[in-house]
Amino acid sequence: MSDDPRLPRAAQIFVSFVALLRANGFSVAPEQTTSFLAAIELLGPRSLEHIRRAGLATLAPPPERRATYDRLFDIHFRGAEAIEHAAGEDEETVRLQEQGRGDDEPPLTEEANESGLAAARAEALVERRFAQTSMSDPLRRLSREAARRLPRRRGHRRRRARSGPFADLRRTLRDSVRNDGEVLRLGRLRRRPRARKMLLLIDVSGSMKARTEENMKLAHALMQSAGNVEVFTFGTRLTRVTGALRLKRREQALSAASFLVSDWDGGTRIGDALQAFLAVPRFGGYARGAAVVIVSDGLERGDPAALRDAVAKLSRRAWRVSWLTPLATSPTFKPQTEALVAIQRFVDDLVDGGSSASVVAHLLSLGRRRAA
Repeated sequence: MSDDPRLPRAAQIFVSFVALLRANGFSVAPEQTTSFLAAIELLGPRSLEHIRRAGLATLAPPPERRATYDRLFDIHFRGAEAIEHAAGEDEETVRLQEQGRGDDEPPLTEEANESGLAAARAEALVERRFAQTSMSDPLRRLSREAARRLPRRRGHRRRRARSGPFADLRRTLRDSVRNDGEVLRLGRLRRRPRARKMLLLIDVSGSMKARTEENMKLAHALMQSAGNVEVFTFGTRLTRVTGALRLKRREQALSAASFLVSDWDGGTRIGDALQAFLAVPRFGGYARGAAVVIVSDGLERGDPAALRDAVAKLSRRAWRVSWLTPLATSPTFKPQTEALVAIQRFVDDLVDGGSSASVVAHLLSLGRRRAA
C-alpha cells in the first residue's frame, strides 16, 4: 500500500492554476503554492475575487505582469465567461504583451490579411512558423561588421591615450618615481567609447507580410552581434521579443518569438502601438539616447495624429530615429501616404526597407552619422 499523500480533488484546480502560471513564464516556488492553498483555506473562500487576491498575495506576480496574471486567472477559473468577455473588447485598444502568446484568447476577427498588400484595422490572432533556411549574405555581413560599425557613444569611464582632454595623474606620478621625481611626459586620458543602445521596432501586420520573416531573422542577427539591443514587434499589439531573440540558435529564437507574438499578419495600428510603448516608463527608457529603427511601410489605418505625436516624442528621447519603409524605392522618394507625411519632419532618415541588404546597409551606416 502506498503511503504517498494524494492531493484532494478540490485543491487540484488551484494547483493547476499555478502550473498554468509557470507555463507562461511566472516564477512560482513550491512554498508559494503551499501558501496559496493555505490562504484559500483561511479565506473560505466566498468568491473568485477572494481567490484572485490570495494568489496576488502569495504567488506575487510582478507588477508589470499583473494584466497577464488577471487574464490567465479569468481563463482558468471563469472559462467560457472570460472568452465571451474578451470577444466583446474594444478592437481599438492595442494590447501589450511581454511573455506568453495566450493560446486561449479567441481571435477577435476572422478577417486575416492574406494578400499582404493592404493595411487592415481589425485584429487577427494567429501563429506563424518560420522556415529553416541558411543565413543570407546581408545577414552574414551584419554579423561580421556590426561590432565595429554600429553607432557608439562616449562613455564615462576613461582609458589611456596618446592625447586627450584629461591628464592621467596616476600614471604621470608613477613614471616620475622611476625618473627620480622628474616629469618627462604628462599622461593623457580620453573617454572610453561604448556601444550605443539600439531599439528595433518591427511591423508584423498583414501589409508587411512579405518582409516579416526576413526582418525577424535580421533582428536575431543584430541581437547576436550587439549586446545593447531591444526588439519589439507591433501590429494590433505591442510585444517585446528581446528575450526570445537572445537565444543563440536562430531556429529556436524565432520559434520562441513566434510563440510570444500573436498578431502576425493582422491589422495595422502603428500610432496606438507606439503610444503604448511610450506609456510604459521602462520601455520608454530603452529609447533614451538610442538609435531607434522602425521597420514599417507606414500604412496606418488609425489616426495619423496619434502616430505623429508618438514619433515626435520618440525623436526627443532618441539619439536618432530611422524609418525604413519598402515604399522608399529610390533616393528621391517623397512620402505620399498621410501617415508618412505626418512623421517626416520628426525622423532623421526615411529610407528603403524593402530588402535585407538595404536594411543592413543603413544599420551599418549609422556609426558614421550624427544626430540632426
